[in-house]
Amino acid sequence: MDILIGKEVCRDLDKAIHREWLETNGIGGFAGSTIIGLNTRRYHGLFVPALNPPLGRVVALSKFEETLRLSDGSTFDLSSNNYYGAIHPHGYRYLEHVRLDPFPTFTYRLNDISLEKKVFMVHGQNATVITYGPLDQPATLTLRPLVAFRDYHHITRQNPYLNPHVEIQTNHICFQPYDQLPPLHFTHNGQFENKGDWYYNFTYPVESYRGLDCEEDLYCPGEFTFELQPGQSANIIVSLAPIPIDQTEHLLQSERTRRKNLNKNIPSDDVGTRLLTQAADAFIVKRKDDLSTIIAGYPWFTDWGRDTMIALPGLTLVTKRYAEARDILAAFAQVCDQGLIPNRFPDHGETPDYNSVDATLWYVHAIDRYLAYTGDIEFVRDTLWPTIKEIIAWFTKGTRYNIHVDTDGLLYAGETGVQLTWMDAKVDDWVVTPREGKPVEINALWYNALCIAQNLAEQFEDPTHAAEYSALAQRVATQFPKAFWNPQTECLFDCIGPEGPDPAIRPNQIFALSLTHRMLSDDQEEGILSVVQNNLLTPYGLRSLSPSDPAYAGHYGGDPHSRDGAYHQGTVWGWLMGPFVTAWVRRNQNNPGVHQTAQRFLDPLRQHLQEHGLGQISEIFDGDSPHTPRGCYAQAWSVAETLRAYVEDVLDQKPESVHVNS
Repeated sequence: MDILIGKEVCRDLDKAIHREWLETNGIGGFAGSTIIGLNTRRYHGLFVPALNPPLGRVVALSKFEETLRLSDGSTFDLSSNNYYGAIHPHGYRYLEHVRLDPFPTFTYRLNDISLEKKVFMVHGQNATVITYGPLDQPATLTLRPLVAFRDYHHITRQNPYLNPHVEIQTNHICFQPYDQLPPLHFTHNGQFENKGDWYYNFTYPVESYRGLDCEEDLYCPGEFTFELQPGQSANIIVSLAPIPIDQTEHLLQSERTRRKNLNKNIPSDDVGTRLLTQAADAFIVKRKDDLSTIIAGYPWFTDWGRDTMIALPGLTLVTKRYAEARDILAAFAQVCDQGLIPNRFPDHGETPDYNSVDATLWYVHAIDRYLAYTGDIEFVRDTLWPTIKEIIAWFTKGTRYNIHVDTDGLLYAGETGVQLTWMDAKVDDWVVTPREGKPVEINALWYNALCIAQNLAEQFEDPTHAAEYSALAQRVATQFPKAFWNPQTECLFDCIGPEGPDPAIRPNQIFALSLTHRMLSDDQEEGILSVVQNNLLTPYGLRSLSPSDPAYAGHYGGDPHSRDGAYHQGTVWGWLMGPFVTAWVRRNQNNPGVHQTAQRFLDPLRQHLQEHGLGQISEIFDGDSPHTPRGCYAQAWSVAETLRAYVEDVLDQKPESVHVNS
């Protein structure tokens, strides 16, 4: 047990609704809510299965209304809901503590007895298991399921299309509210009474804050009743395919063992490393074809190429999950098209989006990291080397979105109105951070990819390609410092655009220091690191823009226009702490105490594992203090880069010595 939230937080409504838990099932489905069960997001739910793994997610079961009646007649409503700002009931007042052990476990104190509730998902199946008890005295537990069964990006209201029919069998009911969606199965060890009704006007304050629809009606198909004797538990499994209720204990122990085994290969047994390793597991999922991929973030992201490749080293290599890393790299090789890997796989199976220049370059970097950790040269040669050659060929001659090597040897990317880098916010026709031209991190990644390819060509005894890639790399190495160095600020321009260089101080320049292959002088690297540290560094990552810039936005919130306008204009990104720490350790590797200082950089993010998404790290934070967490409460690359930097740069457990080409 590494995380325990006591009653001083659980019974404080304002604090409790900002602590969220997450369960995942390894195929894209999830469950999650606040620690008091008060749903503050439309994405919250006890059962959010992936109908087209890992995509097609629907909020099937939103929650249970829970009532416990003791033998003396006293009755306790354990749930909590928000209705237009009114809270009812107030079950959080009975919550003694919440812990991850290893899955969310809730302990209620009711007069002189305790009731423990556990929630976990079955790995590899669309199923959530909920257990209550055992109690040490007789009691009656009543559960009223509240069903939404709608796409997780939307909300539902009372409607005439819902079919209220329930098929009732012993210890099993089947409910299919909408024809176009699969049946919902509940297996249980109690009794069920069919008495359906709508519950109205649940309000989700986070969605209200985000300027989105925030009111929902939920349907209750009936009521489960459990007459519990001392030592008995109430068990219920909600799933898309029925699971016998007598499997509950087996499923619980199997999942407990699976999670314990995740820690067998971790490089350190400290609490932070254990939690980060468990957190990493949430993002590694299987597709229908049984190949692995990475979910970018919960509760709303799918698998994105850019996020996948940035997160892959921390999630799969540091944790020694090499088979899954291999699966992911092979899967993306299969969908490489015109030298680009997909940026995003749409949620409903449409054609993948290829609108990214950096996803492909991060892919080459991920291959290099895989090889460094595993030495699996045969797989790289036989499966991935043709794709690497294809990528460089297309980038050199030109591919989608005007991505091409310019006459000076630097990589140009972009068209008017299209965002190709990770700073991709766009509101209608407004491109918030236009970076058409030669972005600094894209050319650092391009040089890195060319050096990787050159090294591979030499290993594979391919002198023609080795010479070609060496020549391309040398041109970039010659031109990059000339084009990007800004003597006025002693750091790098962010982008060389059609109208000239952009002097905005942004974090993208840190990759010129953190990637394996680098091009700058020691003095230039010192200048960049100093500017980034003085202008962008916060306890939770790097700001996306310096506070001294007139366009800086220190607060992320409001409607979509306001949020997207601030997304890369000062908002702090947790994942950027990873490359910053790597760069800082490299520049100070000969100084005493370097690893201790690196740990101090990472400590706030490791502490954050207990402060918002329990056991997870948020996507973003406000640029201004106190740097309130925003966005997704569980983000793959935030977890991955914190874990990778801790292992490689604090514990100094790198897979190989760092190569420097100049």
